[in-house]
Amino acid sequence: MGSVKHPAVAGLFYPNNPDELRSQIASFLAEGQAGRVEKPKALIAPHAGYIYSGATAGHAYAQLKSIANKIKHVVILAPSHHLAFPGIGYSSAEMFQTPIGNLKTNPDAIAAISALPQVNQTDEAFEKEHSIEVHLPFLQMALGEIQITPLLVSDAVGSEVAEVLEQLWGGDETLIVISSDLSHYLDYQHAQKLDREATQAIEQLEPNALASDHACGRTPISGLLIAARNHHLNAITLDLRNSGDTAGSHSQVVGYGAYAFA
Repeated sequence: MGSVKHPAVAGLFYPNNPDELRSQIASFLAEGQAGRVEKPKALIAPHAGYIYSGATAGHAYAQLKSIANKIKHVVILAPSHHLAFPGIGYSSAEMFQTPIGNLKTNPDAIAAISALPQVNQTDEAFEKEHSIEVHLPFLQMALGEIQITPLLVSDAVGSEVAEVLEQLWGGDETLIVISSDLSHYLDYQHAQKLDREATQAIEQLEPNALASDHACGRTPISGLLIAARNHHLNAITLDLRNSGDTAGSHSQVVGYGAYAFA
């Protein structure tokens, strides 16, 4: 067995017990109402603890039901929360572990982008990072056995992310997932205003309309919006809420949105 990236937030952000985890995600997927978007090529989904954002993520991943048998490779781009570094980082791990099992990484995909100047191996950034990890059990439940290309975005710009996406775009076998929460630690009404602004920018495929306080994953989202425009995709909002709607107070909330691109 090759090198394994072990989970950092199992038992914290989501259940460590496999049966409990499967049951919780199955509930989120059922509530997410499959079939609202036909053949999504890309998703944006949040990465907080499941009690806060799991239901929103479920709205995104439920849309994969009709095409699950076609998807073999998932490219995941997420912001780096614990370590700043130049560009976009990948892990040397050959597998990412969750309580449900292991997901293999895609060496051919890494080879396809490793010559780009903004792409570098950055194992340290992955050690404590949750922004990719929380999506993996959803992918396992929604898609089964797939390969993943997990990438962390730090000191980069949207056009650099878009360049990576073009290299990895592929066909029906490839899904793109952008991991991002929306506004952070604002009062409920202020958060709703900013999250509506972010949603409008996403729906209109306008990366320049996204500000730093709109989303922690502004840069990976911006890269997807550029690529979506180039590939003539449309963005559909599936869910928009914040932690005040789920498991938190209204005084300091974090925003969550689910979007599909087809």
